[in-house]
Amino acid sequence: MVEDVSSRGLTLLGVAAITAGLLGMAVVQHHRAFTAAGGTDVHIHMMGADAGEGAAARPTTTVKPLSCEKLPNVPGHSVTTALVEFPPNAYTPRHRHPGSVTAFVVKGALRSQMEGSPAVTYTQGQTWFEAPGAIHAFAENASATEPAELLAIFVAEDDCGPLTIPLAD
Repeated sequence: MVEDVSSRGLTLLGVAAITAGLLGMAVVQHHRAFTAAGGTDVHIHMMGADAGEGAAARPTTTVKPLSCEKLPNVPGHSVTTALVEFPPNAYTPRHRHPGSVTAFVVKGALRSQMEGSPAVTYTQGQTWFEAPGAIHAFAENASATEPAELLAIFVAEDDCGPLTIPLAD
C-alpha cells in the first residue's frame, strides 16, 4: 500500500532529524518564566520597535509552543519546539534566545541576520542555527503579501521559559 506523504509530514521528519542533532548540546544560558500549557498557547514574539521608520505599524510575529520535553540524556535541560508565524511584512527586532536554536522554514521566505554576518533570505525547507548567546540582529517576513512560518527548536535549561530575550540597540 502506498501512502501520500504531505509536505507537513516531511517537515516533521526533517525536524526530528534536526532535533536528534541538537540533543547532545548542553551549553546554555540561564533563563526562567513562561510555561506552555498543552502546546496551544500563543504569545507575542517581539514588537517591531527597532525596525526603523514605521516600525510600530509593522505586524508582530507570534509563537505557538508545541512541546517542551526534558532530555533524559542531558540532565537539567529540555528541548522545546515552537511554530513561529510571520504575517506579511512582520518584523522581529534585535534579540537572543536561551540555549541553542535551530530554525526550519516551513512556509514562505524569511530574512534573518545574525550579528556580525550578512542578512540571508531563507525559503521553505532551509534552516539556520543560533549558538547560545548569539545576537539575532533581526528576522522578518521577506514578503509584504504572503505569510511565512518557521519551526524553532530550542535546547535550553529545564524551565520551558520565554523563548526570546529582547535586546536594546
